[in-house]
Amino acid sequence: MAERPFTQADLDVLKQWDTPTICNGLEITNPERRAIGFNIRPLVVLDPKAPPIVGLARTGTICAREPARGKVADRVAWYNYVAATDFPTIAVLQDIDDQPGYGAFWGEVQSTVHKALGAVGCVTNGCYRDIDAWAPGFQMLGGMINPSHAHVHMVEFGQPVNVHGMMAAHDDVIHADRHGAVVIPAEAVRKLPAAIDLLSRREKVILDICRDPGFTPAKLADALRRSGEIH
Repeated sequence: MAERPFTQADLDVLKQWDTPTICNGLEITNPERRAIGFNIRPLVVLDPKAPPIVGLARTGTICAREPARGKVADRVAWYNYVAATDFPTIAVLQDIDDQPGYGAFWGEVQSTVHKALGAVGCVTNGCYRDIDAWAPGFQMLGGMINPSHAHVHMVEFGQPVNVHGMMAAHDDVIHADRHGAVVIPAEAVRKLPAAIDLLSRREKVILDICRDPGFTPAKLADALRRSGEIH
């Protein structure tokens, strides 16, 4: 397995924060990524009450509107790819149809299979179905819910993909919850807790003033100066 600048314990720490908080922390650890690395269009979340998921990206492309033309990706090879790591994985699939979501790759069977392979969820601009028969604990952030497979098939896997504006590559660390998903650079994983702690302390100065019965605009202005005007 590849050497990584983080452990499973480091990834587990990141589950305590929602995805917007992770994005805030990345503004400190990786300011150059302030406007990239996350979805910029809404995703339909299977279980909005589920805790955040964190895992390594397993990327692929799918399409469904027409039958496959030429060679398609081997499904068993994809399954082996998903399972080939000691870390939890998150499938990140780009639907490359002109009208994404024409047919569902994801449903009862694929959610169950991928959960067994060690995946904790999926982020896709494509669709999913079988929401009442879904594998428990396997999270889904998809472009829409649709009833049919149509001609869905995997085109290729392992290459960079774009899911609603989030560019992701093989082995990228993905953090996702009901708000959306974001790519965490590997070197930022261990830096994020300290960055989030700093931001939380700065935010608390503002929030405490706004919740104080003695609030005034002047006190808010002072709090903003002391917090560094983080927002």
